Amino acid sequence: MIHSFGSQPGWGAHLADELERIVALHDASTIAAVIVEPVAGSTGVLIPPQGYLQKLREICTKHGILLIFDEVIMAFGRVGKATASEYFGVTPDLITMAKAINNAAIPMGAVAASRTVHDTIVNAGAQGAIELFHGYTYSAHPAAVAAAIATLALYRSEGLFERAASLAPTFEAAAHSLRGTKHVKDIRNLGMIAGIELESREGAPGARAYEAFVKCFEAGVLVRFTGDILAFSPPLIINEEQIAHIFKTVGDVLATVQ
Repeated sequence: MIHSFGSQPGWGAHLADELERIVALHDASTIAAVIVEPVAGSTGVLIPPQGYLQKLREICTKHGILLIFDEVIMAFGRVGKATASEYFGVTPDLITMAKAINNAAIPMGAVAASRTVHDTIVNAGAQGAIELFHGYTYSAHPAAVAAAIATLALYRSEGLFERAASLAPTFEAAAHSLRGTKHVKDIRNLGMIAGIELESREGAPGARAYEAFVKCFEAGVLVRFTGDILAFSPPLIINEEQIAHIFKTVGDVLATVQ
């Protein structure tokens, strides 16, 4: 099967109903938060079905449960917007971020909180307490923050979010050009991220993708593999010629993989 975002309308709401079952089983008062990647990256580029994230938001709001988006991978232009939250039109209560926040130049992470969460913490504190008091030894490390400021300025001055959005159709077409290629079981994509799932070898799951990963590397193309899934999330400065080169190389390699 070959999929891209939105291929199964109606399934998303049904899938999210599992959360209602869990709430009914354990009671909402025992559930602090629901944490989800808007697009699951490390598990193999799993695109949310239509309505799934929206339904999660509705259920969490209904039961007073926090909705947390893990956007360590998806934030800062990967889907042509600042966040996947913005892309999908779903506002969580908290967003965790890292990686592209400063181009991974220096380790850094951040959390964005909704006004409701912020005000709840501040108003519950003792009078005269530090506003939204939180932090760790290396919070707001000067070098990491400087890298973040510089990176965010480049995103804006070079229009990299818009560039990603404009390149997404080319990237999608290139990924899906491998339809019917030897061993390809499924292709998934959204914005500038894609996953190509390969048929597993009997008794050796993951071995085929690993062989493809090694051969791609030897051919000058670095991809990521998870199980039998090849994952692609190129830098936002990539051009159309480089996109074509990546997927042609992958196709050539798959023709040689046993």
